[in-house]
Amino acid sequence: MTRPTRVRSLRAGRKRERARWMIVVIFALALAWMEGASVFYIRALVDRIEPYQANPLPMQNSLGTVELWREAATLVMIATMGLLAGRTWRHRAGYAALAFGLWDIFYYVFLRLISGWPRTLLDWDVLFLLPLPWWGPVLAPVSIALVMILWGTLATQLDARASESRWSWALGSLGIVVALAVFMIDAWRVLPEGRGAVLGVLPTTFNWPLF
Repeated sequence: MTRPTRVRSLRAGRKRERARWMIVVIFALALAWMEGASVFYIRALVDRIEPYQANPLPMQNSLGTVELWREAATLVMIATMGLLAGRTWRHRAGYAALAFGLWDIFYYVFLRLISGWPRTLLDWDVLFLLPLPWWGPVLAPVSIALVMILWGTLATQLDARASESRWSWALGSLGIVVALAVFMIDAWRVLPEGRGAVLGVLPTTFNWPLF
C-alpha cells in the first residue's frame, strides 16, 4: 500500500469513527430523555419528586420490582450500544463509557427541565438500587460521568494505546471500587439488620475526601 493510499485509508477510518461517536451521542441523549421521563412518572406516582427520603423503593403493587428490572435493562442497552459501535474491545468499552457518561449527565439536565429537580448539584439523590441503594450528591455521579466521556472519547478517537496498559486498567478498576464503596457504604453498614434497615437509610454526609 502506497503512502497516499495509507493516508486516505486512515482519514476514512477516522471519519467513520467520528460518525460512530456521533451516533452514540445521539443514542445516549435519547436514552437520557427516556430515563428522565420514566423517573419523573415514577416519582410523581409515589409522590417523591424530591428523592431524598427514606425507602427509595416504595412498593406499590409490583412497582418496586419493575423499577429494578428497568435499571438493569438500561445497563444492558448501554452495554449493547458499546458492543455494536466498537470494532475492538477497547473501542467497545470506550463507546459504552461515552454513552453512560452522557446518559448520566443529561438525565439530570432533562429531569431538571421536566420537574425542576435537582435544584443544585449538591442535592442528594438515590443514584441506583442494585445491588444496594447508592446515595450521593448529584455532583458525584456527574463528575464520574465527565471522566467517562473524556476517556471514552480518547479511547475511540485516538490511536494511542496508553489506555490498554495494565496499570491504567488496574487503577481504573480500583477507582470504580472506591466510588461504589462511597456510594453504598451507608446501606452496607446496616445490611445485617435486614432489608427494612437498608431501605430506611438516609445519609447525611458524603465522604468527599475518599471520593
